[in-house]
Amino acid sequence: MSQNDTTFHCLNCEKSEKEIPLVNLRYNGAQNWICSSCIPVLIHKPYQLAEKLAGAENIPPAEHNH
Repeated sequence: MSQNDTTFHCLNCEKSEKEIPLVNLRYNGAQNWICSSCIPVLIHKPYQLAEKLAGAENIPPAEHNH
């Protein structure tokens, strides 16, 4: 039996799954990973991921009605 040595990293901060929990992210037909600490960036400031996630500049930030 062969062992898979692939380690996934957060698309934003590049921490590995060995350092922090990662969540699978699918967007625009591509699979990526984002860590639990960087999810707020994806939700509130997705444009900051533009160089790391193709098309992120087109994602509108979440609206909050508090």
